[in-house]
Amino acid sequence: MVSEQNPRVNGADDAKEEAPASTTLILVRHAKTPTTGTVLPGRAAGLSISEDGIRQANTIPASLAEVEPLAAIYSSPLERARETAAPLAAARRLEVLVEDRLVECDFGAWTGRRLDELSKLPEWRVVQSAPSKFRFPQGESFREMSERMISFLDWVHLRHRGETVAAFSHADPIKALIAHCLGIHLDAFQRVVISTTGISAISITDTANYALFVNLTPTPNLKVT
Repeated sequence: MVSEQNPRVNGADDAKEEAPASTTLILVRHAKTPTTGTVLPGRAAGLSISEDGIRQANTIPASLAEVEPLAAIYSSPLERARETAAPLAAARRLEVLVEDRLVECDFGAWTGRRLDELSKLPEWRVVQSAPSKFRFPQGESFREMSERMISFLDWVHLRHRGETVAAFSHADPIKALIAHCLGIHLDAFQRVVISTTGISAISITDTANYALFVNLTPTPNLKVT
């Protein structure tokens, strides 16, 4: 008597169990502005990308040309992020969806101050070496910034399970989220470099998050900016 072959042997199971769906979150920092690298603009309204920034933003559709399909495009409510997202949205015929959790850190009383002045303050050492302990005067803490970005990441996996979405944000929020996915303590998140229009990607699963790549730019970035 010949025994019936187990349908699971040798990959013959037609009802093969599918792997858990992973969601891809593409993070893009806004393009260059007239004050990039010199001023801490924070959430101040009215700051648009510069002419160089427009050129940078226009490279993003080509950089992401092979990402198909793209389910949605989210952006910080600030002008510089929405303007950076616009060329990709036009190329994909998608609406830019404003998401408050992607906004820049609230720098409070430091908003609009020059970086060369701030770097001379004793608090600047805390910002650089122990940011998890720092709250900007009348503003947000780095921990709160990190937590809202993690909340957005979890929401994306629930809302877009198995899909790919793009999100346009700012340097510090993106750095904090990348550090979280790499298992790096918030106190070391400043060691992650995110350039203007730098593109990073995270794979989100039910059990772990993976940094697929960090800070891709059209030309290699060889300095901290």
